[in-house]
Amino acid sequence: MSSANAHTTVYVDQYEIEAGWGEEPPVVNLPNKVVVEVAISGDKEGLRTGVTNAFKTMTATLISGGAEKTLDINSDPRPGHYYSKILPTKTGSMSLKIQGELNGLPIDVVIPIEDIESQSIIAFPPVSGSSSAGEIGAVKNALSSLQKDVSNLKSNVGEVSLTAGGIDIQNAYNFGVFGLCLGAAGVILAVIAMIRRK
Repeated sequence: MSSANAHTTVYVDQYEIEAGWGEEPPVVNLPNKVVVEVAISGDKEGLRTGVTNAFKTMTATLISGGAEKTLDINSDPRPGHYYSKILPTKTGSMSLKIQGELNGLPIDVVIPIEDIESQSIIAFPPVSGSSSAGEIGAVKNALSSLQKDVSNLKSNVGEVSLTAGGIDIQNAYNFGVFGLCLGAAGVILAVIAMIRRK
């Protein structure tokens, strides 16, 4: 077994089966494809001939932990090259299991392929973990302040009669709480925007 360009090659008699990703590094939630090359080794090193129609009698299954998915293998215009589109949905290790028969030769191999990475590997500018903690703290403080203001309003309104001089105190209270909530939401959004700007 050898590895080059993050693709892994296994040898079964005179056949070379190479597997890997179309886009490297593979990143979670970004469309990609598993690529496979099936070739016959030549007389000289580095010389090989692509095998056409290899997946007429073989299957390819992608393995991640205990989950398996049988792939729909498509032929590439180049002889011996095959691919299957995939959307990696979680980080971690993957393997490709190829089973069947290749020109009468039984094939049963498991080929490890490059691990799926998180989007942080290509994210720029990098997102720091502390900013999300800061955002959570800012939101907690703003909500705490809002709760205190609402409690103060409730206690003050409780002391006043519900109608004073023809004014409906309940409606005034409701509008006051609504305004206070809108103000607090504005403060929360402003704090989050300031933290993200840093």
